[in-house]
Amino acid sequence: MLKTLLVWLINAASLLLVAQLVPGIAIDGWLRAMVAALVLGLVNLLLRPLLQLLALPITLLTFGAFALVINGLCFWLVANLLQGFAVHGFWAAFWGALAYSVISWAVGTLLLGERR
Repeated sequence: MLKTLLVWLINAASLLLVAQLVPGIAIDGWLRAMVAALVLGLVNLLLRPLLQLLALPITLLTFGAFALVINGLCFWLVANLLQGFAVHGFWAAFWGALAYSVISWAVGTLLLGERR
């Protein structure tokens, strides 16, 4: 339970950092980041596998690169669902999702000491 809470906090902090690093992404404080991290986790758990299955032929043709596009679309979807979390355009969503993944993975590995 404690590990899950720490991962949630790391993801929220990663979203705040991404908003500072990637142009076109804005988030209104910690509370919005916590909600966005939770919704993003739910979308990645429930919707992303379905999208990856439907896009499997395209993903195979692009040697897996289309999976990055799916991540960007999920990131953009969450921003469109929530107030206080804004992503302006597909490329901001693409680079934001990529930066979010790398930052949350790196910080999680450093703080939790194991690969998630």
